[in-house]
Amino acid sequence: MQFIRIFKSYAAAMGLLFFISGGQWVPAVVAAEINSVRVWRAPDNTRLVFDVGGTIEYKVFSLDNPHRLVIDIANITNQPSVAYLDFKNSPITKIRTAQRSAKELRIVLDLKSAVTPKHFTLKANEQYSNRLVIDLYDKKRNVSRTVDELVKQSDRKIVIAIDAGHGGEDPGALGPQRMREKNVVLQISKRLEKLFDNDPNYKGILVRKGDYYLAHRKRTQIARDNKADFFVSIHADAFTDPRANGASVYALSNQGATSEAARFLAKKQNNADLIGGATALNLGSKDQMLAGVLLDLSMTATMSTSLEAGAHVLRQMGSVARLHKKKVEQAGFLVLKSPDIPSLLIETGFISNPKEARQLRTADYQQRMAKAIFSGIDQYYSEHPPEGTLLAKVMKGKPLKYIVARGDTLSEIASQYRISMAKIMRYNKMSSSTIRVGQEINIPSR
Repeated sequence: MQFIRIFKSYAAAMGLLFFISGGQWVPAVVAAEINSVRVWRAPDNTRLVFDVGGTIEYKVFSLDNPHRLVIDIANITNQPSVAYLDFKNSPITKIRTAQRSAKELRIVLDLKSAVTPKHFTLKANEQYSNRLVIDLYDKKRNVSRTVDELVKQSDRKIVIAIDAGHGGEDPGALGPQRMREKNVVLQISKRLEKLFDNDPNYKGILVRKGDYYLAHRKRTQIARDNKADFFVSIHADAFTDPRANGASVYALSNQGATSEAARFLAKKQNNADLIGGATALNLGSKDQMLAGVLLDLSMTATMSTSLEAGAHVLRQMGSVARLHKKKVEQAGFLVLKSPDIPSLLIETGFISNPKEARQLRTADYQQRMAKAIFSGIDQYYSEHPPEGTLLAKVMKGKPLKYIVARGDTLSEIASQYRISMAKIMRYNKMSSSTIRVGQEINIPSR
């Protein structure tokens, strides 16, 4: 009996009910509740989230004339409030709820037009309870551009896809005073986009423009759809120890690249037409072995570009923030796994560190961090302008511009460009080899 009392106490603490059947304890069904409902609008879909206390079973089906989506949820005893929801710019006109029985709820979404629904449940985590997620994808005609159209482009701008990490249901890391990573990195990303747009040689593309969730594959697909030359994902780090600090730059690891190449080769649609911004790699007519070699070469070149550009970015970031690591790190981040677009993931600081969280809040720090990222990428492309771009035309016969970062010396800069210090000093009319952070130095051709 003592065991039974202890077990019943544990069950009550866990929110479970049991009854005796044939001398055995059997779990009883505990009615669940919908605690809240949230809606998020993304450019091509609307996400509806039901926060559920307990476990549920559900089914979803569509009806026409007029367009509706019906969600039947078993084991629910309450009707959630939906009057506060904003359906602006979404396909939803109204949500209706009704109890079909004592423990079954019907939710009807009245729709303006047909949608493609997807639905799934998510288990509780440290931020949310159990959730039922309904994604409503807009039905639009896809318009693709051919390789010939890409090849005909000339004097084009270099396209930089800027991805603000997390968003919507995924707030990312949490800092003091309800500070959320998703908001901070979107602000930095918008500043970075403006810097690229203000330069006649570049075009910035925001992958996530507002507070909504995007899957990692979707982020890289948006970059590819916009023919991006480069993909940069902006984040803010976090750790259990608030003393952890510093900014970091990541590129894809060799192991991650190998697994991604295998995934692409396994999918016929990727083989048939793999198009990035600066590349046009068609594998459809190649046998599997040759396709594998071509894709491996493409990813090798992409990773090399990522690492070299990342080194420039890291050097510039060192003038703004303390660096967590002194070199570009490599990891298998899913968002970096695009075989044809050089990619970087940038941790702009630790949101879990009180000092860096205060910095990340300020417009001044956000602007300086965005400027450092811009300068690093610009410095790489000034040295390696893609053929057919405006920058390649501008840089023809012109000296390179180098922005001095913290820790730089004139001798190291000269060594990097394989040119003598004396020549750099003469070209820039420098009376001393002393340089300062942020100084612009012209590097003459050898």
